[in-house]
Amino acid sequence: MGFSKRWDFIWLWLGFSLFCSYCVHSLDNTNTNTASESLNSFVQDFAFRTLVKHRPHTGALYDAILPQNLSGMDVSVVRLRSRRLWNKGANFSYFHIPPRTMAIPHVRRLAIVYQNLGNWSSRYYTLPGYSFITSVVGFMVFDASNVTDKTIRNLTLGTMGQPISVLFPNITLTDGMYSRARCVAFGHNGTFYLSRMSPPSVCYSRDQGHFSVAVPLEKDRPLWYLWVVGFALGFFGLITVGYAVFSSVRLLKTKKIQTMERQADEDLVLESRWVGNGKMPSATVTRTQPVLESNFP
Repeated sequence: MGFSKRWDFIWLWLGFSLFCSYCVHSLDNTNTNTASESLNSFVQDFAFRTLVKHRPHTGALYDAILPQNLSGMDVSVVRLRSRRLWNKGANFSYFHIPPRTMAIPHVRRLAIVYQNLGNWSSRYYTLPGYSFITSVVGFMVFDASNVTDKTIRNLTLGTMGQPISVLFPNITLTDGMYSRARCVAFGHNGTFYLSRMSPPSVCYSRDQGHFSVAVPLEKDRPLWYLWVVGFALGFFGLITVGYAVFSSVRLLKTKKIQTMERQADEDLVLESRWVGNGKMPSATVTRTQPVLESNFP
């Protein structure tokens, strides 16, 4: 394989590896989004079963009974009149919804379903480059005018520009960690939004959703990053070794030539004469001495 073809193969292989890594990461995000959406539907169903079972009083918070395989997850539900939400807001679980909040579209009664995913948080929600320091908590709002209706309509909240407070009471942060901690709000299709946390351990939102607090990872690096760094180091290391070998061979050849020239100079003994500013070798000149003829008269 020629040098050019070999490099073409290396670049092709590297690009293919990065592409595969991206595909796996995208597939993981898709699976996580699907799982969280399925969980929301599942929790919603159990919350409304709880309302039907208790024939709830307006404004009373009830704990939903979940299957054993979801042990460690907490779900609760409250049914409110829209008028009460407008006049007093709602202050249940980890959330404080301010007064002058309305359901969109308008309904007579609404249900707020609260979630604390506990040790299930990292299974249903992921945040690349960050580590959760609290559970993922959230709330969803539904039309509860008729809790026996199998068609449940999702609602949104209009807060007239006022924020919804999310309180995390069980966080213990050092000064250094507090400056790095970020509020995380998870949206649809795997999107998320980061913001600074306000004291004492409060995050803010404009609507329903799922929330947590996370800190950035310092040591972990993505797989593609390690591939690129390793390839760059190997490439420059190869160039350095090649240059060192080339220089060594060239130096050996130069020394060999100098040795041969010195040996030749020692084998041929020549006198030196100054010519201009330098010495030049000069062989010994041998001339026949003149002989006077004696046969002159």
